[in-house]
Parts: sequence; C-alpha cells; structure tokens
Amino acid sequence: MRIPTPELTQARSSQAARRTLSTGQPGQHAHGARGHDFYPTPAIAVTALLDANPDGLDPSLRIWEPATGDGGIATPLRERGFAVICSDIVRRNFPLHFTGDFFALTQAPAGSTTVLTNPPYQQAQRFAEHALDLVPDVWLLLRLAFLESVRRTELLEHRGLDAVYVFRRRLPRMHRDNWNGRRASSSICFAWFHWHRGHRGPPTLHRI
Repeated sequence: MRIPTPELTQARSSQAARRTLSTGQPGQHAHGARGHDFYPTPAIAVTALLDANPDGLDPSLRIWEPATGDGGIATPLRERGFAVICSDIVRRNFPLHFTGDFFALTQAPAGSTTVLTNPPYQQAQRFAEHALDLVPDVWLLLRLAFLESVRRTELLEHRGLDAVYVFRRRLPRMHRDNWNGRRASSSICFAWFHWHRGHRGPPTLHRI
C-alpha cells in the first residue's frame, strides 16, 4: 500500500478546494471573479415570502428594488400586484427606472418607503445599514448565518430588526450570472430579514 506523502496530501486538498469553488456558490469566488456579485434570485424566494402574508408587506406599498439584476425579485412582486421601482448599478437584460450606485444615493425614489432585495453578498451589512438610512422598511434576502458576528450587533440588535423568515426548504442554488460550470444543490440556509425603523425588542422568527 502506498502511503501518501505530505506533498501529495496537500495537492489533493488543493484539488478538493478547487472543486468546491467550482460550483458557482455565492461567496466562494475571488472578488475579481464575482464582479458586481450578481447571483440571480429564484422566484420561489419571493413567492414563499408573499404566501406567508408577512406583516408590513402588502400591495399598497411602493417597493424599491435597488439591486434588480435580471428581475428575479421584481417580476414575482409585480405579478402579485406590487408597484416596484427598479434600479441597479449596471443595466442587465431587464428594464430599469434608472441606473446608479446604491451607496451614492442620498434618498429613495419618490413614494418608496420599502426596500426589498437580494443584496450583493460582500456588501450585505453595508447595504442594510444604508437602506435603513433611506427608508423605514427594509427586507433583505440573506444567509441565515447573517445572525452571527459581534460586528453586526448594532445592526441586528439596535436598528429595528423586526422579523426573520426562514425557509423550510433550501432555496435552489444561486449560481453566479453566466455560470457554465458544474451545478450543485444548495448547502446554504437563507432567510428574509425585515427591519422596521422604530421597532423595539427582539425579532420574531417565522418558517415559510
């Protein structure tokens, strides 16, 4: 029997790591490869939330989707009767009301009181904080693990986190835009996080 040398073991570990990175999973690529961190959102992520009839989310709202991408969130919202203002930092194959860097904006579109989006993975905390500066209600699709981290204490405990909606079933894997590599099932738990400006106390937990 051949006993693997340390060099062979290290090489095998590197190969395994490369295979893990080859599935197109959010957060597992070098930042340069991710570009604007666009991972299209499956419609089920939105319809499952709407089917749960969450408090504070009804068709009377004028929603702003500031990371529209290919319309994965805007389309099912509109199909349920919501008015959605669409923007993004770049224009993709979906009509936008305007293009612009979300972090450079100092006010929300007229009449918009709610941000609902799947933010860029690397900018999730900053996205939440800036959204709360612009509108009173913020809904973000995030990894459930976003609840971790001492660094997020202010955001999660003192800025109005009202509810967390956890999916009973894993969402389909969100692969990087134009990903042509190996497809894999999801290994990540996601949830919708809802902040409401002025909310006091702990958030409620829901399964959707």
